[in-house]
Amino acid sequence: MKKKILYVVLAVLFVLVSADIVLTINKEIIQTTNITKTEKEVTVTDKGIADAVDELMDATVIVEITNGGQVAGWGSGFVYKTDDNNAYIITNYHVTDNYREVTIEFTDASTTTGKVMGGDEYTDVSVIKVDKNSIKKTAKIGTTTDLRSGDTVFAIGTPVSMNLKFTVTRGILSGKDRLLPMTSSSNNIFGNYNTNAESWYINLLQIDASINSGNSGGPLANSNGEVIGITNSKLSSSSIENIGFAVPIEYVENVANQVIEKGEVSRPYAGVGLAEIVQAYKAGLIDSYEGLSGVVIGTVEDNSPAAQAGLKKGDIITKINDHVITSVNYFKYYLNRYKVGDKVTISYTRDGKDNTTELELGKKS
Repeated sequence: MKKKILYVVLAVLFVLVSADIVLTINKEIIQTTNITKTEKEVTVTDKGIADAVDELMDATVIVEITNGGQVAGWGSGFVYKTDDNNAYIITNYHVTDNYREVTIEFTDASTTTGKVMGGDEYTDVSVIKVDKNSIKKTAKIGTTTDLRSGDTVFAIGTPVSMNLKFTVTRGILSGKDRLLPMTSSSNNIFGNYNTNAESWYINLLQIDASINSGNSGGPLANSNGEVIGITNSKLSSSSIENIGFAVPIEYVENVANQVIEKGEVSRPYAGVGLAEIVQAYKAGLIDSYEGLSGVVIGTVEDNSPAAQAGLKKGDIITKINDHVITSVNYFKYYLNRYKVGDKVTISYTRDGKDNTTELELGKKS
């Protein structure tokens, strides 16, 4: 049974055409009365990104999901860091899903058993622990801070078939801070009001890419061979081409370090169930929706940060600090830019009057 490794549709990457190109321009000596042009030679050499690929290749791995001793599906990943005894591999959460043990394959075809330590569904990051002596190389980590649209990026992964192990693809950064909607069947920490489904936004890098199943979780790197993200998803339609996405390395490191150091990921918790304006009107939470903007509180958990801040059912939240809230997913997105223990100002409307309150973000137990 072959498992497709996708979330919105799947991982990411680009066509690499790497070649040595030597262009020589010879200009003939042209002589006219009182005018002489001498011969000039110009040599341009393009070595592509081969050196950068070499920096990262042996730190890249295949994350195999097995069933009855047979490979049932796979994703990609990379060696993030090591300590005295262990090495830590990063991949997508949707690759490991609920598995607790996976097989890791390296570039020399050697394999080892990996233990899934944990991860975070909301940033699509998972951490796998292996014996330090089994790895070939640790990846160099970069940053997206100074990354600009048009910068060269490349990815390494194993798309479509095990016959295409450790394929390199190349492209450019198409954009930053793309909010892509994600969904889950679970109703978890965000506290959706009156629904069994969970949805949220994930902040991603956009890349022009040839995306294929199996690249998920593999490293996206800059032209220096430094990892700047992990390939995650793409838009898929017969009318859409070359729109792929990757989780920025800063988000990846935040999750990975928490899992490695604490065994879990702590997320800020407010303790409210929220509804969109029209949904709240239909549910009888508000009397009218004309001219209103924000999200409506449908439930407030007892002794939660929201309850302690004085928020009530029917309040309409319009801002978190200076961030304007126009939907439930935007509330979740901005809330998750803060940490447990942070104090935020919530602007809200109650009975037609604008109010503010200070809320100290807690941790979901």
